[in-house]
Amino acid sequence: MKLNKVLNIVLWVLIAVSAILVISLMSNISDNETDPTMGAWINTNLIWVYILFIACAGLAVLFGLVQMLTDKKALKNGLIALVFMGVVCLIAYFFADGSIPQFYGVENFVAKGDLTPTISKWIGTTLYGTYILFFIAIIAMAASPIIKLFR
Repeated sequence: MKLNKVLNIVLWVLIAVSAILVISLMSNISDNETDPTMGAWINTNLIWVYILFIACAGLAVLFGLVQMLTDKKALKNGLIALVFMGVVCLIAYFFADGSIPQFYGVENFVAKGDLTPTISKWIGTTLYGTYILFFIAIIAMAASPIIKLFR
């Protein structure tokens, strides 16, 4: 019960800080795009959003790891999923080609260094990985009712 009270206090403090920052930003909006006060409030609000995002992402990963480490079945399922994703990535990487594709304007990307054979290989890996996972999902959807008939 005490932890619940502490979490509620933390929640209300975060809401209050967020509300104060948004109200301060809204009260300092002006038509002058070079207004330093408005720019400072925008930066402050962005930094606050980054802090909240990083804290939430970190807590989500932390609680996921705690749950996985306390539940052996979840740990086994998590490791199986991780190995499966690794195998899909390896298969996609071996299928991918590192050649530069030919399309209108490709010379500009190559000249700037934005498109190299390595980048092209990783783009191909991502595409093949997406295709593989898409076809696995289609097969799973088609096989699910058939498997349920035999259970």
